[in-house]
Amino acid sequence: MQLSDKHEGTTTKAFAGLRVLDFSTTIAGPHCARMLADMGAEVIKIETDGGETMRTRPPLRKGCSTVFGQLNVGKKSVVLDLKSEDGKEAVRRLAATADILVENFRPGVMHRLRLDYDRIRTVNPKLIYCSISGYGQSGPSAELPAYAPVIHAASGYDMAHLAYQPGRSRPDYCGIYHADVVTGTYGFGAIASALYQRTLTGLGQHIDVSMLESMLTLTLTELQSSQFAVKPPPRPMFGPTETANGYVMITVASEKTFQGLMGVIGRPDWISDPRFAAYAARRDHWADLMDGVEAWSRQLSTDVCLVALGAAGVPASAYRTVSEALADPQLAHREALSSVEDEGGSFQVLNLPFRMTGADTTPGTTMAVLGEHTDRLRAEIGLIDGGPIPSGKTAVQG
Repeated sequence: MQLSDKHEGTTTKAFAGLRVLDFSTTIAGPHCARMLADMGAEVIKIETDGGETMRTRPPLRKGCSTVFGQLNVGKKSVVLDLKSEDGKEAVRRLAATADILVENFRPGVMHRLRLDYDRIRTVNPKLIYCSISGYGQSGPSAELPAYAPVIHAASGYDMAHLAYQPGRSRPDYCGIYHADVVTGTYGFGAIASALYQRTLTGLGQHIDVSMLESMLTLTLTELQSSQFAVKPPPRPMFGPTETANGYVMITVASEKTFQGLMGVIGRPDWISDPRFAAYAARRDHWADLMDGVEAWSRQLSTDVCLVALGAAGVPASAYRTVSEALADPQLAHREALSSVEDEGGSFQVLNLPFRMTGADTTPGTTMAVLGEHTDRLRAEIGLIDGGPIPSGKTAVQG
């Protein structure tokens, strides 16, 4: 039985019973909180009466954003005015019932709202309070405004990537926001760790996640080589290999795959060729090697190339669009997508990329309307119908 089959029928959620207050906007924080929701936590997304900016990002259907849905499915929606005393009191009371709080405002904002960790933990010392920001909560850059494209540039990632583009001198445009997804995922991991530690100590803590440092984790080799004056040796450059009707990506990362590739292209003599026999020599003559591979691949269609490479155990793939990737039968086998309903209709979202034998990790099936759960949650914490705070009422203890 495959791992992906073992969870069929499992209804257990690993984080069932946990409550999360999600103050985050845009991508990094909402991605983190969406992961918590998929794992079974009750995630309460707190917004202003206009809703957060991602609600208006295309693609839109009947005014509903599926990008917003991808990031926020499975969450409850509450509208609060955080600048009002009523809104602040609502947060304090909700925080008393919560296990986790996620926010990604610029450092200092929650302090000015009097909703920072030091104040909130007096209401609930078990609360795990996760702050996601561009550069961290303190330091000379802490208050600088930051979005993913800025962090890509600031981390050195863009220039490191440029170094692998022969003949290029201008950094690439930023269209895919790696920093947001990576940082949100680190936030999720840190929260999971803090939850375990809480079982030992009984206490929560403040988590400070930096987008800059998160993005730097993608520059493994570059981070190390930047520390030394010795110029690093050239390394294999994996890129598009032309076929008769497109391109394939071929990755040769071991002696076995190198030898298999040489057999496929009809050059077994190159296995002992001084230019390629040893990895160090192969690295120095990589362009010559790939020219030989391309002389073979240009005579064949992409599909034929992939069949031949696969039969020899050589890792390879066609260059696919996202639509083509989503049509891969492998994703259907793993049930990698789930259908979600909102006021605009149905759409699909990507599930978490891992499966668990003892827990269901699939997302919710509906998107909350802005403010849908405001009245019920206000009633739960003793703020009825948005009226004044009842006398004698105190924050509900969790």
